[in-house]
Amino acid sequence: MTSVCRLCSTPLTQTFCDLGVMPLANSFLIAADLPCAELAFPLHVRVCGNCYLVQLPEVETPQNIFSDYAYFSSFADGWVDHCNTFAIAAVARFGLTPRHHVVEIASNDGCMLGAFKRHGTGILGVEPAANVAQEAISRGIATRIGFFGTGLAAELATEGLAADLLIANNVLAHVPDLNDFVSGLSALIKPQGVLSIEFPSLLNLIEQTQFDTIYHEHFSYFCLLTAERALNQHGLSVFDVEDLVTHGGSLRIYAQRSASGRQPVAARVAAVRRRETEAGLDAAGIYRDFEQRVKQRKTGLVTFLQTARNAGKSVVAYGAPAKGNTLLNYCGIGCDLIDYTVDRSPHKQGRLLPGSHIPIRHPDAIRQTRPDYVLILPWNWKDEIVAELSYIRDWGGRFVVPVPKVEVIA
Repeated sequence: MTSVCRLCSTPLTQTFCDLGVMPLANSFLIAADLPCAELAFPLHVRVCGNCYLVQLPEVETPQNIFSDYAYFSSFADGWVDHCNTFAIAAVARFGLTPRHHVVEIASNDGCMLGAFKRHGTGILGVEPAANVAQEAISRGIATRIGFFGTGLAAELATEGLAADLLIANNVLAHVPDLNDFVSGLSALIKPQGVLSIEFPSLLNLIEQTQFDTIYHEHFSYFCLLTAERALNQHGLSVFDVEDLVTHGGSLRIYAQRSASGRQPVAARVAAVRRRETEAGLDAAGIYRDFEQRVKQRKTGLVTFLQTARNAGKSVVAYGAPAKGNTLLNYCGIGCDLIDYTVDRSPHKQGRLLPGSHIPIRHPDAIRQTRPDYVLILPWNWKDEIVAELSYIRDWGGRFVVPVPKVEVIA
């Protein structure tokens, strides 16, 4: 059965990248789970031949993916800094005061809203994962537990909780019903309110072969051109865009109601549109050779790890991010090549990575076992991680970065 585009309903026939069959990237295991077979789903990404939205068909419901979640944003120091910097800039730019209301969709453990709370604005988070939402609530961050869409947006607006600033960071990719979600965003901002959305850049994904950022929880992969199409269909228009370094290269777009917004349109909106058009994101050609480059990256990483193992070198990993699980499972890497991984989040320690079954330990394990190589799975935070683990150089240990290609850092 042919799937259709979630944005424009065109039949999806062109492959962008087929990564095979693998478990959900955040479905971590405990040892007692191992006698049971893991659920696995096709990870076959397609691109719409009409609007060029890159997307995965829905293979599992958001309720099963996100109702109990292992990612807590406050454990990434770089992300905490990112949130604080954005709050300072947004308060100054849009003149936010205690009379204004900031709402964040997919607010996780309240990391972003905590930064706005310190500036005195009204805040509300919307988070579908009850376990993560409870962490935010325990920190004093007002949070509504639920999946966002037109229904919840109408409910919040009726309660007088419409937003002067509505934030939707790294969530647009996570919604299978894209039109319902964007319609909800449109309904929840005040007539002269501002919407801020961040998402990993599709252009960066393609140019740097960031295939590991593809996983089942990411239903769609955006550039400015496709994000604008989605927003325009629901009465929203982009007035500014910023390039960010987060997640290997992201875009932050600012939008407002097309009919009543008052923000002037920045020149860099046209500049980013032009950059994406010149790269070919509005034509089929750029999408055709991506899968072949992914296969080359797989060969490079597996060859490196096998060579290290054959030479008697020990390899461990740092981090247990979703992207790491796509990388390891697509490449067929398990405990035969990587002894263990470490993660700062106690919510992941003591568990096993999905598919590969590599154990997750506390970061102190690296000091104890003194590995020859540390493979950095959250490569987008490599500078922070290299600084944190600089002590491995005391015994001649080296870092390995897998994306955009294998790189050894002494």
